Amino acid sequence: MTKPDILMPYRLLPIAEDELQKRFTVHKLHEAEDREKVLAEVGSKVRGVALGFGPFNQALLEHLPNLEIVAGFGVGYDHIDVPACLAAQVMVTHTPDVLNEEVADTAIGLMIMAIRELGQAEQWVRDGHWAAKKPYPITAATLRGRTLGIFGLGRIGKAIAKRAEAFGLDVHYHGRTKQDGVTYPYHATLTGLAEACDTLMVVAPGGPSTHHAVNAEVLNALGSDGVVINVGRGSVIDEAALITALEDGTIYGAGLDVFEDEPNVPEALLALPKVTVLPHVGSASQATRNAMAMLVANNIRNWFETGAAITPVPEMGK
Repeated sequence: MTKPDILMPYRLLPIAEDELQKRFTVHKLHEAEDREKVLAEVGSKVRGVALGFGPFNQALLEHLPNLEIVAGFGVGYDHIDVPACLAAQVMVTHTPDVLNEEVADTAIGLMIMAIRELGQAEQWVRDGHWAAKKPYPITAATLRGRTLGIFGLGRIGKAIAKRAEAFGLDVHYHGRTKQDGVTYPYHATLTGLAEACDTLMVVAPGGPSTHHAVNAEVLNALGSDGVVINVGRGSVIDEAALITALEDGTIYGAGLDVFEDEPNVPEALLALPKVTVLPHVGSASQATRNAMAMLVANNIRNWFETGAAITPVPEMGK
């Protein structure tokens, strides 16, 4: 029996590459010196795409006339041209759930780091200031008495909320609609959420509907004690407005794991003393990344074995 041809445009973790190579004919486009030549040679045979870190767009889709499925890596999928895939009747999947707990842990850790300036305090020790009999300045902000507003109360948002309650925080949320069975106070607008809280946790996905949703108006509503945490997508926050709000004291601080133009972080952000930055590591433990990669492989395997995907993106059900 002929194995279906699978295209791998970008590197995947070895655990997933090995699994795919057992069952499929895999074409590693990321290893090709001439990508266009490879696409011309095998494009018409490719029936599935195992996508690592990188975009899948209309231009790549046009090389693959017999494509059936694009299996994306990550819960977010704004790097995939879903409308183009829908039009071509190509299934698109992502990797939800397997990273929920890891990202929620990171979000809470980043929130505490930003509010208590733990990263800056560590650097203080490394730079020799403590040894020179200079204690780190007492932090003006505290976690005590804070209200956490979650923008995007999905699977990850709920895991964050559960952890936040354990730290004694009141939790509010904003999303497209009020959710049944959720007891946290709901705010119909993001500005309304910001007015009701002093810590804004961004867990919303990227895309046109959330682009720069956290803007100058929202930051102003958050107030001078406000802290913004982003573990969703960099595009959700207007970075220029955030920098201005931090520079002029409109808000207190920020903790950011994602940025608008990764891996490039604006120097103006890095220069601010109340900003904690991480290099997009929300789900970056080996165990979680392995689980994500295996879900990519399993989505493809299940598609060709049963004709159904395990975790299709929501648009596929519309």
